[in-house]
Amino acid sequence: MNATDPIRRSTDVHRLLDEAFAGVELTPEVQDLKEEIRDNLLFRVAELEASGVEPSDAARRAMRELGDVRALVDGGASAPSSGRSESAAEAAMRYRVRPKPGFVVRTVLLSILAAAALVVLVLGLADVMSLGTGVLIGLSAVFGVALGVVTADALRQETTANHPLPTGRAVAFGASTGVLLAGLAFTAVVIVRLDLAWIILGALLVVAAIAVLSYLGATQTNRHKAWMLEQERAATFANRFDEDPAAAARFGIYTAAIWTVAFVVAIVLGLTVGWIWAPVALVGGFVVMLITLARMLFGAEAGRKS
Repeated sequence: MNATDPIRRSTDVHRLLDEAFAGVELTPEVQDLKEEIRDNLLFRVAELEASGVEPSDAARRAMRELGDVRALVDGGASAPSSGRSESAAEAAMRYRVRPKPGFVVRTVLLSILAAAALVVLVLGLADVMSLGTGVLIGLSAVFGVALGVVTADALRQETTANHPLPTGRAVAFGASTGVLLAGLAFTAVVIVRLDLAWIILGALLVVAAIAVLSYLGATQTNRHKAWMLEQERAATFANRFDEDPAAAARFGIYTAAIWTVAFVVAIVLGLTVGWIWAPVALVGGFVVMLITLARMLFGAEAGRKS
C-alpha cells in the first residue's frame, strides 16, 4: 500500500459520508453520530483493501454495508429514553420492513408450482401415475428452477434485519440452490428409471452446487442493518463464522469433500452390494456434515484455545 492510499481512502469516505448526510440537520447528537460512523467506515475500508478489494470500490462497499444513514439518524433520535436497553423484539418492531406485495405473490405461486412438481414427481416415481422418464426429468428441473428463483428473489429483498443482496450474488445463490435441488431430484429419477451410470451426472450437479454455495457463503460480506449489528454486539453468543471467516471457508471445503466422498461411496455400494444400500452413504454424509458444522460453528472458544 503506497503513501497516498490512506489519503485516498479518507477522501472517498468523507465525500460519500457528506453525500449520505446531505439534507440531514446536523444537531450536536447527529454530528457525534456522523463522526462515529466516519471512524467505523475508515476502519472497514482499510479491512476491505487488506482483503484485496480495489481502493475505488472499498469505500462504496463499506457505505452499502452501512445501510440507510437516515434510518440511523432517525433511530438515534427515536430510541427509548427511559434508560433501559431496547430488546431485540422491540427493535425489530421499530425497524420493521413489510414484504412487498409483488414478492409475496411471486413466492406463493412459485412455491405452489415447486410443491406440485415434487408431488407429481414422487407419484410418477412410485408408478401411481404413468409418466415418461422425460417428463420426470422435466419435473425435476421445474422443482429446482422454481425454488431457485424464490431463493434469488428473497435475497434481493430488503428485510427488517438485512439489506438486499447485490443482484449478481443473489442470482448465483438462486442458481446454485436450483441446481442442487434439481440434481437431487434427478438422482432419484436415475435410481428408479435410468441406467445407474447417469447417477454420476446427478452427483456432479449436487457437488458443484454445494461447492458454489459454500464459496458464496464463505465470501459473503455483512448484510445486517446497523440496529442488528448493535444487537449482536450486545449479545453474548459467539458465532465462530462471524469472528473467523477462515473457518467459514474451511467449512465450505469440508462440505464439498464430505459430499464428494458420500456420493462415491453411494455409487460403490450400489454397484457392489445393491442400490438399496446407497442411501446409507448419503445419510452418513449428512450426519458428518452436521457434526462438522456444530463443531466449527459453536466451537469458537475451543477454536481460540487450539
